[in-house]
Amino acid sequence: MGDFTKTLTDDNFEIEILNSDKPALVDFWAEWCGPCIALGPTVDSIAEEYDGKAVVGKVNVDHHPTIAAKYSIRSIPSLLIFSNGKVEEQLIGAVSKEEITSIIDRLL
Repeated sequence: MGDFTKTLTDDNFEIEILNSDKPALVDFWAEWCGPCIALGPTVDSIAEEYDGKAVVGKVNVDHHPTIAAKYSIRSIPSLLIFSNGKVEEQLIGAVSKEEITSIIDRLL
């Protein structure tokens, strides 16, 4: 995981994502998921590029199933994009960086 990507847990999800005054990208993933691993560098790149403008974090669904269940995550990788504590968009699968950043840009 990159230096700018936050590790999200049951303890910090509300503070980092739901209470954020910036748009937030959350990557739901697992270590055994090939497409999740392939998407990882894209998420880390977005975290670095949007540092200070948006929050970018990852939830390991095996370690934090409560968060995944709360947002009905049934397929991974799943990306949720939040604004003002609410889910604005959901993307499933290995999507392009451009597709993700266009949504973040719209919410900035």
